[in-house]
Amino acid sequence: MILLQNMSYGFPGGDLLFNSTHLTIQSHTKSALVGSNGVGKSTLLKMMAQEIQPLDGNIMIKGDWYYVPQMFGSFDHLTIAECLTIDKKLDALQKITAGEVDEEYFEILNDDWDIEERCQNALQHWKLEDLELSQKLESLSGGQKTKVFLAGIQINHPDIILLDEPTNHLDMEGRTLLYDFIKQTNSTVVMVSHDRKLLNLADTIFELTNQGISTYGGNYDFYAEQKMIEQEALNNDIHSKERALKKAKEKERETMERKQKLDARGKQKQEKSGVARIMMNTLKNNAEKNASKLKGIHAEKISGISGDLRSLRSSLKNSDQMKVNFSDSHLHSGKILVNAEDLNFKYGSENLWKNHINLEIHSGERISVKGTNGSGKTTLIQLLLGNIRPSNGKIISSVFNTIYVDQEYSLIGQQINIYDFVQQFNDSAKPESEVKTLLSRFLFGKETWDKKCGVLSGGERLRLLLCALSISNKAPDMIILDEPTNNLDLQNVEILTESIKDYQGTLLVISHDETFLEEIGVEREIVLG
Repeated sequence: MILLQNMSYGFPGGDLLFNSTHLTIQSHTKSALVGSNGVGKSTLLKMMAQEIQPLDGNIMIKGDWYYVPQMFGSFDHLTIAECLTIDKKLDALQKITAGEVDEEYFEILNDDWDIEERCQNALQHWKLEDLELSQKLESLSGGQKTKVFLAGIQINHPDIILLDEPTNHLDMEGRTLLYDFIKQTNSTVVMVSHDRKLLNLADTIFELTNQGISTYGGNYDFYAEQKMIEQEALNNDIHSKERALKKAKEKERETMERKQKLDARGKQKQEKSGVARIMMNTLKNNAEKNASKLKGIHAEKISGISGDLRSLRSSLKNSDQMKVNFSDSHLHSGKILVNAEDLNFKYGSENLWKNHINLEIHSGERISVKGTNGSGKTTLIQLLLGNIRPSNGKIISSVFNTIYVDQEYSLIGQQINIYDFVQQFNDSAKPESEVKTLLSRFLFGKETWDKKCGVLSGGERLRLLLCALSISNKAPDMIILDEPTNNLDLQNVEILTESIKDYQGTLLVISHDETFLEEIGVEREIVLG
């Protein structure tokens, strides 16, 4: 069980991420933390793992926990055994089996006589049987590092498992192993992830926002359905407030017009009846006071409705305003764009692929490139782009306009500022005012236009690229996406998905996110062995 009471946390000099927050996670449940980037999901998970301490409040955890972090850079100098905190036990076991009988070794081992066997079984389960526990973590790929920490779960048998984006570097085989493990484990699981297939294995979703934590008793699909209902209700409330505001303004206008007419008639009567000038001025002052008071009452009502409307509109999803209106590619559907024959590439003296690759890509197709980690997916893309030359075979390509988007969005330069980057795509010379309006629509306000692109997060880079594509008068003939969802939160994945759905050109995608591939309408696969 995990219990957070009156918990507060914030970074030095910044706003509070959490303020008097309460959260209870029951034992043997599977929970997920969701929310936009920067709202504090990973921070909350680190606090549960005792990696960082709250500024105030209490965190109580009943049972042993095991934490799989999102980033592994701080572990690179350690061996696999040290990362899994089993190095001392393994050393003690070796000393004892070598005949040393120091009591200290028995205390360290603590009757854990099958530690070596558990390590071997766990590494084998995660397809890491070729690794040695003495290897440094820096020698491993991102996927291997993740699997090492996942193997640690089976070695340590924790009561509570804390997972921060565990599928980010996993291929489909690794993801399947993780899905199966989550389904079968009886441990308490708390995870942060944008992998919707993994999130659908949760039985409770905790949504983190700037207003606090909301609980949804179901998996991610249930949560998404409830959010849709909430969004419809919000839209209805907005329309209702808009009607009320319009009615209030009309009422104010009608009341003031009626008041002016009555005052004018009263003044005419007074003039005809010969009312003294001093009395006329008094009556005039009283009429102006009444008009001002009446106007103040209406202004207060209008201001209240306007404030409510602003508050409601601020709750709308950003994705609703960030649609990319792609123009059609000038290439006719079915045109052969790429023809590769007997394609292969050598790293050293070995061919990357056991069998040479033969393929055709036609205009308008939606293709996913699949394979395990290290199978050469990105290498194939680089060959098709002409960035590297094949060691065997040939590639015949038509002339067409391509945009390649890797998971770091590296086509966006580090030193260029936001405004200048989108201007590079302004091929129809749209006026500056229109460019800046588009930037604002994609949540880049005036204060960000001079900001260097190098400081942007993954989600911000996605939004900037989509904004640039919106400014362009000509859609690319082909878009190549290389693990585009890896560094995005769920809201930005949704923004990308909705944009790509409307794209009419050729799409080539490397992704292990099956839900994303399904939603963007992939039609065929290129599977690398």
